[in-house]
Amino acid sequence: MENNKALGSEKINKLIRKFAIPCIISLLISALYNIVDQIFIGNSKLGFLGNAATSVVFPITIISFAFAWCFGDGAVALMSIRQGQKDDKGVAKIIGNALLVNVITSIIFIIFCFVLMDPLLNLFGASEASLPLAQSYFRIILYASTASMMGGVLSNIIRADGSPTFSMVVTVLGAVMNIILDPIFIFGLDWGIEGAAIATIIGQIASFLLGIYYIFFRARTFKLKIANFKPDLKTILQFTKLGISTFITQMSIVATSLVGNMMLAKWGAQSIYGADIPIAVMGIAMKVFTVVINIVVGLLVGAQPILGFNYGAEKYDRVKETFRIAMIGTIVVGIIATIIFEFFPDLVINIFGTQNELYMEFARKMFRIFLALVAFTLSVKAISIFFQAVGEPKKAAISSLMRDIVCFVPLCIILPNFFGIDGVLYSAPIADIIGILVAGTLAIKFYKNLGKAKAINTISKTTIKDSHPGVIIAISREHGSAGKEIGKLVAEQLKIPYYYKELLAVAAKDSGLSEKYLNDLNSHDDEGIMRDLYLSSTPAEYAIKAQRQAIQEIAKHGSCVIVGRAADYVLRNNKKLLRVFVSAPDEYRIKKLKEMYGDNPSEAKKSIKKSDTNRASYYNTISGLEWGKRENYDLCLDSSIGNEATARIIAEYAKNI
Repeated sequence: MENNKALGSEKINKLIRKFAIPCIISLLISALYNIVDQIFIGNSKLGFLGNAATSVVFPITIISFAFAWCFGDGAVALMSIRQGQKDDKGVAKIIGNALLVNVITSIIFIIFCFVLMDPLLNLFGASEASLPLAQSYFRIILYASTASMMGGVLSNIIRADGSPTFSMVVTVLGAVMNIILDPIFIFGLDWGIEGAAIATIIGQIASFLLGIYYIFFRARTFKLKIANFKPDLKTILQFTKLGISTFITQMSIVATSLVGNMMLAKWGAQSIYGADIPIAVMGIAMKVFTVVINIVVGLLVGAQPILGFNYGAEKYDRVKETFRIAMIGTIVVGIIATIIFEFFPDLVINIFGTQNELYMEFARKMFRIFLALVAFTLSVKAISIFFQAVGEPKKAAISSLMRDIVCFVPLCIILPNFFGIDGVLYSAPIADIIGILVAGTLAIKFYKNLGKAKAINTISKTTIKDSHPGVIIAISREHGSAGKEIGKLVAEQLKIPYYYKELLAVAAKDSGLSEKYLNDLNSHDDEGIMRDLYLSSTPAEYAIKAQRQAIQEIAKHGSCVIVGRAADYVLRNNKKLLRVFVSAPDEYRIKKLKEMYGDNPSEAKKSIKKSDTNRASYYNTISGLEWGKRENYDLCLDSSIGNEATARIIAEYAKNI
């Protein structure tokens, strides 16, 4: 916990440098993979036609990465929970299933693409001239799709295992091999576009093999066995839900690329530029933009731990300072990029080969118009990541999708009807303006309200109470079943300590997080997938870890009663543990809520549904088990028999353990 507390006290600038620089370097190296082929192809005899072919193929490959990163990011989020619980077997099962699902998905993707190759390439903008080159390039790339999908997942797993340097080496190895082999294969051996594809897949396979070596022979927190690759539907669903935001983000890139390429091909064919020049230039522009945006993404991802911890600790001044510094960095990067794109576009364009005047004319227009408001695009992305970091998945989704899906896609389809191919170019800055207005409004409102309500971070005087060795009673309960009151009665009857709010006080004191934030963890308004995304956010992860460690520390001090917070799962390896689930009929619970809080029947029903859903979601996230399922508890009781009677049954049962 001491390392976490440094996030709440160390200078923000120093923390950002520490966390962001490695992220930026790693993402820039990753961007090289996407850009190096086009540099060498553009400078070869293939020219812009070769770049048009790779530009057509690239968004199709993103579909495979959307699935890979969905499973990978979700698996890493779930891994962090299991690692905190010292659940090595659980971690291994997650990794085994994530790799298995990736292999199966990659095989389906490969078969699908081989069967429908020509229709897919045509759909994404291939012309008669570029189609043969795109076929040659895509066919070779597909052979290594399994390795490329697995490589990205393995890199994330290795990082989550506590080996960020090795993870970076895995990525760097593939990029370096690609850079070295591209000129040899394209120019030296005169293999053309096939040479570029072969160089790419050799790099991908090398990264994949190094990653496989690590997880089987050098892993720190897990040991993979054949049994870990046995399909487990619950585990797969869990990490898939946690990775869904990554999938949506990647598929939005596919959607914008698909529509952009289709419109460029259609309206380009009716212009002086033809279909291939616009497609080739768009591919180059997007690859260059990827380099720029990866700097911002690295900066914000690096800032996530700082934002998440301080938000959970209710140190809102530090949250604001971190966000302010990150946004200043984002805007500076955007301004520098804008100056280059507007005033010196040839410096960038010529890196990818000097082409004919028509090509250069359109390329200049692409950089000067399409990327005119790149600073806005970067700011929207930064705001979206900020909202993810502070546990606001709805705001993150709105910020992210507004610019790309809601605005750019329809504008890209509509505007060319009035302005020809230039309409495609103008759709981006118009979408940027709308995107920044929406995302900026959400961010400003959130920023202004942050900390307006008086922050409550008062740590109760409660400390862990010494007790005698004996049974630890973990009580889970339905809302309105009086589980808290019953737990207190049990503790009084057995003369042992009782922990409910007291647990939160211990967690807050040890972690530095706000007691109020810990208390509110199960009352977040988001539901369904958004609820799962919230629980995988940085501040929620810190809170979950703090509560888990507090429960484990309390258990060391002897016999006690702990209510809620998935204590039955956290302490599952304790031989003196009694797991209790308290429920009651709806009518009884509605009556209880009226007595306790004055709720009318309608309000009580809503409260019961919301609370039980949140508790079930929290429990499932922590354990992977079903909340309230009989098999997961030693004793299940209907508290409608009365609090005293229920407490006596639990106490008598506990005496026999």
